[in-house]
Amino acid sequence: MNSVRKIKNFLTPSLFFFTLLIAGSVSAQDIAIVKYNGGGDWYSNPTALPNLIRFCNQNIGTRIKERPETVEVGSIDIFQYPFLHMTGHGNVLFNNDEAKNLRRYLISGGFLHIDDNYGMNQYIRKELKKVFPNEELTELPANHPIFNQKYRFPNGLPKIHEHDGLRPQALGIFHEGRLVLLFTFESDLGDGWENPEVHNDPEEVRLKALQMGANIMQYAFEN
Repeated sequence: MNSVRKIKNFLTPSLFFFTLLIAGSVSAQDIAIVKYNGGGDWYSNPTALPNLIRFCNQNIGTRIKERPETVEVGSIDIFQYPFLHMTGHGNVLFNNDEAKNLRRYLISGGFLHIDDNYGMNQYIRKELKKVFPNEELTELPANHPIFNQKYRFPNGLPKIHEHDGLRPQALGIFHEGRLVLLFTFESDLGDGWENPEVHNDPEEVRLKALQMGANIMQYAFEN
């Protein structure tokens, strides 16, 4: 999987891949957590990503550093990472420069997964219009490849936590036919990735969350 991503890096003439290649300390599969302004808790679920990374390294052959770095949405540092993760419960605010920076990252080959930890939805939708003013979040059908990687989810995104009792939705933004951003809503995958004692979820629920997270990683790295 890593070699596939590296080949894509050499073939794509973009700032994203150029920066990734010259950043010797960053692997082609390392990921980062997005720090944003607005007051939302971007740092929530501290055990989630390390657990997901460990699961991916053990089960789908990735070689991701287990402690992800943190990058600010307006920093050029985001271009060092092929995969960004963003979460929280509250307000999100992008200024114009941050929105432009994130757009450049995404259309240059990067991938952003936003997981609503409950309460983020109303804010992130408004900010994404600054990033892609002419695009809408589109729900991914259950037969989308992201649900059919190593692990099969014939009904689409799994439900991990109830929240408002709404059905889980996987919403995407596409650029030139490529899924560049995935917003998972009313599922709360990140809670399922946390240490078992944090939410006391049944093991089968945690496993579903980890498997879906692995699918997202696999899809992002191979497409």
